Amino acid sequence: MSMQVVVAGVGAIPFRKPDAGDSYVRMGAEAIALCLQDAGLSYDVVQQAYAGYVYGDSCAGQRVVYQAGMTAIPIFNVNNNCATGSTALFLARQAVASGAVECALAVGFEQMRPGAIGNVFTDRESPFDLFDEEADRLAGHAELPIAIRYFGGAGLAHMRQYGTRLETFASIRAKASRHAEHNPMAIFRRPLSVEDVMASPMLWDGVMTRLMACPPTCGAAASLLCSPAFARRHGLDMSVVISAQVMTTDPAIDPATRDMRDVVGAGMARMAARQVYDQAGIDPRDVDVIELHDCFAHNELITYEALGLCGPGEAERLVSDNDNTYGGAVVVNPSGGLLSKGHPLGATGLAQCAELTAQLRGIAGARQVEGARLALQHNLGLGGACVVTLFEKVS
Repeated sequence: MSMQVVVAGVGAIPFRKPDAGDSYVRMGAEAIALCLQDAGLSYDVVQQAYAGYVYGDSCAGQRVVYQAGMTAIPIFNVNNNCATGSTALFLARQAVASGAVECALAVGFEQMRPGAIGNVFTDRESPFDLFDEEADRLAGHAELPIAIRYFGGAGLAHMRQYGTRLETFASIRAKASRHAEHNPMAIFRRPLSVEDVMASPMLWDGVMTRLMACPPTCGAAASLLCSPAFARRHGLDMSVVISAQVMTTDPAIDPATRDMRDVVGAGMARMAARQVYDQAGIDPRDVDVIELHDCFAHNELITYEALGLCGPGEAERLVSDNDNTYGGAVVVNPSGGLLSKGHPLGATGLAQCAELTAQLRGIAGARQVEGARLALQHNLGLGGACVVTLFEKVS
């Protein structure tokens, strides 16, 4: 299972506001078509497909993939909340690395509704019941949308422990907007200042403004993975490979030391990142470019520490030293991240893969991170799951 897997093709469509985009079928089919075109292959070479989405009926994956072709191959429907896209990628990579197949497709799509996300099934126990109890205990009960409460609470924990300023989160959002200015796939491309972010309406007084939260969007993305032998036989671009990948779920944490950062997956990310670095034999400082799960500016900041980009309590200094952007230690979210692109849950992880593949191929245009050879992807889903993937440029 240690075999490098080739990223033979990627495809993504521009994200759109809810009710302003196409149906999930057309979006997903377009992403697959772009992915196959990028690889220079036809669908009939695909041996398995993994389709990720959160909001949709059973077998929506088949409905999308059938637009590319009906070849009787196994099609797996994947749902791991906001980590759905990267979970589909994980499963496709695992199938190829294990030798079960030589070529596998991962596609993610989401047709979102406007407004804050929440539970669809209200007549049964919620998968967030345990998380709600923890949030009540650690952050106090508040009548806020679930995601704002969780991630705002995580940011608040960092603020209380280390004195992190609200302006630091605003700086992260402003950085995302500067990166997104050069990304035609992003929905919000207007550069913002720290003052703009601070002046936006408060979602949680003293903790979060509206511009510090990503919006729901609709979109789709896809990746085609294959073995090196398959790539050689078909004359494919072999310049980008997955060198290491780990998926984790929530670990048991001592209640005495647990805080909201663990509730929103910092512990999962820390475990996954360490295992990825060990698998690849690298140090976090070796990474050139990162796409991480910035659903809120607060999560980006705490993820710096979880991924080992800096020590505990050092994330604010990393931001103030501009070590999260061009000219600094590592470029984080050159795409503009979820804060600028929005977050179509099933598509997000695969859109991150598409961005990092472009970076390693050296075709990211004005967003290009010069000399990028190692790229890290972090995709998080509450409930929970975290996938960390290391991509490498090999030729």
